[in-house]
Amino acid sequence: MRRSSSIDRIPAEARRILHRLAGELWGADVDPAALVVSQLKGALTNEVFRITWPGGEGDPRKVLVRIYGQGVEVFFDRADEVRTFECMSRHGQGPRLLGRFPQGRVEEFINARTLSAPDLRDPEISGLIARKLREFHELDMPGPKDISLWQRLRRWLEEARSRCSTEEARELRLETLGDEIAELENVLSGVDQRVVFCHNDLQYGNIMIYEETRQVTLIVSSCY
Repeated sequence: MRRSSSIDRIPAEARRILHRLAGELWGADVDPAALVVSQLKGALTNEVFRITWPGGEGDPRKVLVRIYGQGVEVFFDRADEVRTFECMSRHGQGPRLLGRFPQGRVEEFINARTLSAPDLRDPEISGLIARKLREFHELDMPGPKDISLWQRLRRWLEEARSRCSTEEARELRLETLGDEIAELENVLSGVDQRVVFCHNDLQYGNIMIYEETRQVTLIVSSCY
């Protein structure tokens, strides 16, 4: 974690949102300009900052600012991600959405611990994650229930082919991946299959646990 007394890393529109939120959430007890910015490590595609306003002992005057990474649109549709996050927030899944700006968003700060790789080998934690995923799979989200997996895999494959040299493509066996995707789609697309809402990025950095209650929450990047 890197601490900074400057807010220069935060876009101007996000700063205006933060000043407004300070008044809305904590009123006259908080000086909106007296915030402290701390960059958090662990995010793979975004820059994430904890914003804290000085307060009383144990007073959780914190929010989180997420600034989107550049060049990651090939992996997911940013507009879809934002719509999903807003809907999940309304369903009480994950942090609440507090504000949006062109380069990112402001979220509720979750006072929980982000999991590490060894945590995933803990049977208790694995069970907690499985139960949370079942909640995800039972959600009836708005919009079409179209499967996005196969289109996304083929888009990634085309992107890889356009970026790799002939030697790299041969080493990665890109010429055979299209057939393998088609075979996998055929095997997994039986008539008895049910299409559900999925997380699609369930790595430990997107899972947080409340130590006292032993509940988990997931940072979403979800679709059908």
